[in-house]
Amino acid sequence: MMTTVSTTIAGKQITIETGRLAKQADGSVLVTCGNNSVLVTAVSAKDPKPGQGFFPLTVEFIEKFYAIGKIPGGYFKREGKPSNESVLSARIIDRPIRPLFPEGYLNDTQVVATILSADGSVSMDVLASVGASAALHISNIPFSGPTAACHVARVDGQFVALPTPEQLAKSDMDILVSGTKNGILMVEGEAKFISEADALAALKFGHNTLIALLQIQDELREKTGSKQKRDFSPAVIDSDFRAQAESVMKPLVEKALSMKIKQERYAGFAAAMTEVSTQVLSKITDDKLKSQRSSEAKSIFEDLQYKVARSMILDKGHRIDGRDLKTVRAISSEVGLLPRAHGSGLFTRGETQCLGTVTLGTADDEQSIETLNGTFKKKFLLHYNFPPYSVGEVGRFGGQGRREIGHGNLAERAVKAVLPDFASFPYTIRVVGEVLESNGSSSMGTVCAAVLALLDAGVKIKHNVAGIAMGLIKESDRVAVLSDILGDEDHLGDMDFKVAGTTTGITALQMDIKIDSVSFQVMETALNQAREGRLHILNEMEKVMKAPRGQLSEFAPRIETIKIRPDKIREVIGSGGKVIRGITEQTGVKIEIQDDGTINIASSDPLATKRAIEIIQGICAEAEVGKVYKGKVIKIAEFGAFVEILPNTQGLLHISELANERVRLVTDVLNEGDVVDVKVLEVDRAGRIKLSRKALLTQ
Repeated sequence: MMTTVSTTIAGKQITIETGRLAKQADGSVLVTCGNNSVLVTAVSAKDPKPGQGFFPLTVEFIEKFYAIGKIPGGYFKREGKPSNESVLSARIIDRPIRPLFPEGYLNDTQVVATILSADGSVSMDVLASVGASAALHISNIPFSGPTAACHVARVDGQFVALPTPEQLAKSDMDILVSGTKNGILMVEGEAKFISEADALAALKFGHNTLIALLQIQDELREKTGSKQKRDFSPAVIDSDFRAQAESVMKPLVEKALSMKIKQERYAGFAAAMTEVSTQVLSKITDDKLKSQRSSEAKSIFEDLQYKVARSMILDKGHRIDGRDLKTVRAISSEVGLLPRAHGSGLFTRGETQCLGTVTLGTADDEQSIETLNGTFKKKFLLHYNFPPYSVGEVGRFGGQGRREIGHGNLAERAVKAVLPDFASFPYTIRVVGEVLESNGSSSMGTVCAAVLALLDAGVKIKHNVAGIAMGLIKESDRVAVLSDILGDEDHLGDMDFKVAGTTTGITALQMDIKIDSVSFQVMETALNQAREGRLHILNEMEKVMKAPRGQLSEFAPRIETIKIRPDKIREVIGSGGKVIRGITEQTGVKIEIQDDGTINIASSDPLATKRAIEIIQGICAEAEVGKVYKGKVIKIAEFGAFVEILPNTQGLLHISELANERVRLVTDVLNEGDVVDVKVLEVDRAGRIKLSRKALLTQ
């Protein structure tokens, strides 16, 4: 039986329906808002995956081009692998629901969001995120939701929920907030130098907006019969074995957690596992039981690591590497490392090291992206790479994972706000962040390395940007907010809150909560503490380079910009592109023409650029009365000759204006192909040009 619930957010009605589509899934809903619809299904295996050591949740966000009445481009004419935008949307759905599954739940679980209809007026991320929660909430899958999501913008000083593309274009922020009735679980967004107070106000506004979406999910569950959740109890480890393993491992784990260097600490962890294997596991003779106990020993080790590290921070105020709660790790910066890259910067913070590179290109280098909201071009690209050697591991190469795409997008948003306007700096900019070492917050390290590389490249950025990752340890009413977290603190903590910005405000933020929620008071503390850390990092970076270099790299293309009348564009391009193609072949430059008559000419050879400009200006030049031109005779007629005085511009040299004496035949004086000096006598209202050779002879 079909069941529906609805609510209205910012004047937009959102409806959740179940019982009509995909009924064999454990949970299935259709979420609709106007002409926008997304089908979201949730399925979880009935039994845990053998040997699984983590929760195997996958989220797929599938864009169908029939949703916008369009046939996909390309040879195969069907949707291919997920785009980066789809991957980012899947991450937005995944992050708030993941912490709400019970600890120890190891059943393969899959959420699939399929876009069925879209008109671009509403963010499909929001509808899909709400649908994922609703599908899980009405199913028998153990899930302690519901959750909901909402985009927040600010237009003319007023917060707006579920903004339209037109409102986002005028907004100084675009922040997506996800959470439960108890608080926020996930934040992802960008901003134009907003204050910490404004960011907090936006989060509060977003959370208040979520309440109605949470309520209709509870209503839907009630209407569908409040299906009983599956019985689930995490595996229980034998208490005697736990006591034996802990007695062996605990002193070694405590010793390891006092080691400041990551590799030494991990060697200490390995020693703890080796020791329990030697002293405890070796005494077990039954192979099946030994295998089970070996797996359980890993769980006991992780529990010990979790408890000891958190106790150190909350009880003693000491972190794993010996810092207090607010201190940022030692920072070093370098620029100009790579001679052929157009800009390069190396940023090292503790044991996290990122190399940033900048390459400047022309309009030909823009990335064209086909999405459900249309095809658009990107002039700024930031790519993040996380090779396995950065953490001392062996791994495969071959494309970017979801984490790399997500971290790259966050860093791109952080830097995008400070780039110069395209009109003043008409380059396509590609930044690549190579993580060379990682021990916490490589995405924020990439932001810092990218800015150093942009400064080195001579890109006139508006402000310098730095980023920092904040952490949280919370036990009951005891709370510790950590600045510049290590990888272990991220893994063992309750929050990962990344904030990037300038001295004047925030440009990007991302937060994930691993517990039920945190109070806005804690978030305010984290934001203010992040600002202190960010300003410190900026100060350290600016000791090496504060302002952009005064010139571009010798290997970067030079782009000169000229302006012509829009009605002359056709002449510069020529029939079938013949004229512009001829200019590029003759000079070797790249030419980009915009609809308003702006022309960008790019080349590493200044003389070639100058020659191309001269040719274009010649094409666009107009005849001036009284001016003398050297023209070429194009055609002979009985009454005179047609002379080309400028490219694609001809005038009539009447037979009476050929010479002082009377001329019987034009060919007595001129023939086709002759070059002759002529003076412009008149340009009439129709643009016809009257020329004279005689006027020059009498002078």
